[in-house]
Parts: sequence; C-alpha cells; structure tokens
Amino acid sequence: MTLPVILLSSGGLDSTTVAYWLVEKGIEILPIFFDYGQHCVEKEWATLLQVLPREGLKPERIDISGIFKGSPSRLIAEPNLWTEHVDDADLYVPYRTMLLLTAGAACAQTRGLNTVYSGFINSNHAKEIDCSAAFLNGLDALAAGVGAVRFATPFRDWSKAQVVNEAMRLNVPVGATYSCQLFSDTPCGACPNCVERLNAIESVAGSI
Repeated sequence: MTLPVILLSSGGLDSTTVAYWLVEKGIEILPIFFDYGQHCVEKEWATLLQVLPREGLKPERIDISGIFKGSPSRLIAEPNLWTEHVDDADLYVPYRTMLLLTAGAACAQTRGLNTVYSGFINSNHAKEIDCSAAFLNGLDALAAGVGAVRFATPFRDWSKAQVVNEAMRLNVPVGATYSCQLFSDTPCGACPNCVERLNAIESVAGSI
C-alpha cells in the first residue's frame, strides 16, 4: 500500500493547486495547516476547508503560534492601512518557510510518512527570502543527511502565471483561494501576494 503524503496547506492558490495536482495523480494526501500566529488564520482555515479538492479530505490544524509571539511582522500584527505604510520587508516572518517545512517533516516522521509537499514557488519578495529555489535546493540536501523524510516542491521553478494556468486546467476554484498578507478577511489587492496573483490571472486571461 502506498503511503499518503503530507501537504502543507493554507487555502492559498499555490498549495491548493498542488492538492488538485496530487489528487489527479491518485496520490493520497494528508493536508496539514499551521497556525503560526498569522492575523488571517481564521480566514485561511475557513478557506482551506472550502477549497480542498474533494469531500472527506480533512486537514489537521496545528498551533505553533507561540513561536512568533510579539513579532513585528505585518503578517502577524495586522496593520491599519489608513494610518500605516507597509513595505514588503515589513511582511517577513523570520525562518517561516524553514519552520513550516521542518515542522511538516516532523509531523511526517511521527506518523510514519516520508514525503512533505508544499506549494512554495521561487520568489523575490523580501518577505520570502527563504522561498528561493537555491534555498529549497539546500534544504533538500540538508534533509538527506538528517532523516528519511523528503521535501517535494513541484512548482518551485514556476511563475505565478504558470500556477494559474495549471490551476485552470485542474478546475481549481481560483477565486475562492485566499493569500492576502495585509487584511485578515478581504483581499486588499495591494500587498505583494495580491498584486502577484492579480497580475498572473490577468496575464493568463489575456492569453486565452
């Protein structure tokens, strides 16, 4: 019997597209959702429950929010955009990507599983300096010397537009996914994630 894989899931476009991609391949998945103290945690969780590719696929929610308690990151402390200016660098959460991947690996090994999938893609955003392809490649090498769990980031070298294209092919409910960094309930349309997402959707729509 083939073991299921863990998928780091947030309700965002990238990880949701990976979920549909895995289901298409007949791979059983265990979605893991991490509450790391993000101000939009309840919106992300509700979105994840809505956008998973099939009924009966139940994600596990794990609270690690104490790690970033008191963080000044605007992904943790929701800003008031009427009175505050927020730069890309203000959204960076220290070691977030490494933390989520290694926590996912710990969950996998605890459950006797050996693969952790994520939707991370190569990014130049200041908040995601640990989402580069070089970083993810280095993490692969580090994991190989530690234990049996391996990381799989199938879209790591893709652009957001490529992800949107794949999402459309897989009939992902793109409009229902959520990944805003500034508002906890409604996409702001101005943060790096929203801008990148909108630009990608517009470029794909324009090419059809």
